[in-house]
Amino acid sequence: MGRQALKKFAKMVRTGEVVEGSGEYRLGIDLGTANIVLSVVDGSNNPVAGAWRHSTVVRDGIVVDWLGAVRAVQELKEELTTSTGHAFDRAAFTIPPGIDEATVKVFANVVQAADLEVDEVVDEPVAAATALGITDGTIIDVGHGTTGVSLLNDGKVTLSIDEPTGGHHMTLVIAGAMGVDYEEAEKFKKTAKNANIAGPLVRPTLEKMATIAARALEGRDPGTITLVGGAASLPNATGVFSQVLGHPVECPAEPLFPTPLGVAMRRP
Repeated sequence: MGRQALKKFAKMVRTGEVVEGSGEYRLGIDLGTANIVLSVVDGSNNPVAGAWRHSTVVRDGIVVDWLGAVRAVQELKEELTTSTGHAFDRAAFTIPPGIDEATVKVFANVVQAADLEVDEVVDEPVAAATALGITDGTIIDVGHGTTGVSLLNDGKVTLSIDEPTGGHHMTLVIAGAMGVDYEEAEKFKKTAKNANIAGPLVRPTLEKMATIAARALEGRDPGTITLVGGAASLPNATGVFSQVLGHPVECPAEPLFPTPLGVAMRRP
């Protein structure tokens, strides 16, 4: 089901489409650096609905605007309650690799302040791997602020690192090179027709991210390597990572959405 379900979920998030599910619905929350995404799956892990909002309430794995985070989660939850006809009182949420217990509690407090009980706390790479049907191998999550590298064995994380350098840094490079402000550079980066210009500009940043992954995986068998995260959408991303790592690198068609979909899904 993995990658087909991912495409369906991405369409739901972008269009507001809702499908009828069966069994108990489950809500997932992904508090990302660039986006907050909520997902709903049914009892068979089929995507039912999704909602998202561009947000800057989280920076490098830390909630920097607690009230803004709570308000966004509440509003998105209400949207999904209306669209699905289902009242949610519990939710699972993701946490970035390597954060401390105090930071996890802050994430949990956001969920609880949005009138939701914590159903489960899920590592971001485990969430992404669940959505993609992966139990063994390496997940490289190129986020907005950081690059995360996680090695999984039988569905469990055996190695996890998260270092600064992500999509945010690509945007800064584009802004500087083109002499435009940050928001204009971000929009330029995300526009597909600009890929032939943006790609060469951000290649050094991609190489730095790939080097982070190479250092983390040195001396280890990475298995199948999968690239996820918004910045992985750039056409040359997989090629750069494959060249630096010396291994083939895969990327799903919707790399932004495995983590927010997987957090709601029940693990095997």
